[in-house]
Amino acid sequence: MVNTRPEQDMQLEIASVSVAIETKRIVDDIHLRVAPGEIVGLIGPNGSGKSTLLRSVYRMLRPQAGYVQLGGDDVWKMSARDSARRTAMVVQESASDFEFSVSDVVIMGRTPHKGLLDLDNQHDEDLVTAALDQVGMLAFANRLYGTLSGGEKQRVLMARALAQQPRLLVLDEPTNHLDIRFQLEVLDMVRRLGLTTLVTLHDLNLAAAYCKRIYLLCAGSIVASGSPAEVLTPANLRTVFGVEAIVGQHPTRGHLQLSFSSLDVPTEIDHTYSDCPTDCKS
Repeated sequence: MVNTRPEQDMQLEIASVSVAIETKRIVDDIHLRVAPGEIVGLIGPNGSGKSTLLRSVYRMLRPQAGYVQLGGDDVWKMSARDSARRTAMVVQESASDFEFSVSDVVIMGRTPHKGLLDLDNQHDEDLVTAALDQVGMLAFANRLYGTLSGGEKQRVLMARALAQQPRLLVLDEPTNHLDIRFQLEVLDMVRRLGLTTLVTLHDLNLAAAYCKRIYLLCAGSIVASGSPAEVLTPANLRTVFGVEAIVGQHPTRGHLQLSFSSLDVPTEIDHTYSDCPTDCKS
């Protein structure tokens, strides 16, 4: 396994963060904390602000208000290089036509750790090999990235993040395009790494199984936070997602497990509920 454990675990703190795109406020006054080594999930309907909030963490969208701190340092006051040494991300929107081999893509994760004229060395190559092996893609090392399936590309991007040896993992739907086996394997791997991790997940059962704490977003605001059992209640899911939910327990692992059904309404769901601050629709 790639040794990604930092010399010093780092806490992520988001305080009073608001983000606007053009004139529209997408994220409003978010307070969120991820303790060192903790996996924290962001859940919410499409358009609720999850990915936008992540972009403020990995320095793609500067907040209009508030701050994002990692290990007590403001990420927006760091250099891009220092930030990349601490934070690795796997996001949904990535180029699909790289004219690079799989190994070339993964070794890009080493860039923040190297000087401008530094060549790749044996240590870099060993990290790439170990990372590809961890995600089950070592046999594809010489394949062109653009020829891979969506799920294979996702695993390669996860390997690039591992090769980066970050102190914080920011994952935006890391199980996107993956079949069930690899969804579980990727999240099992993230849990074994023991890194401070902030992850968005559409699959609420995966969130319940792998996240120590969860923040539920609706229309850019946090409407619930806590353990999976505290957040994934039938009332919260009815209010924010517009579904009926039955909460049970996984028969062998014991974690919370959900079953869903549609609300008994014939028309399109309206997400403007009394407990949700504004319309959650995209």
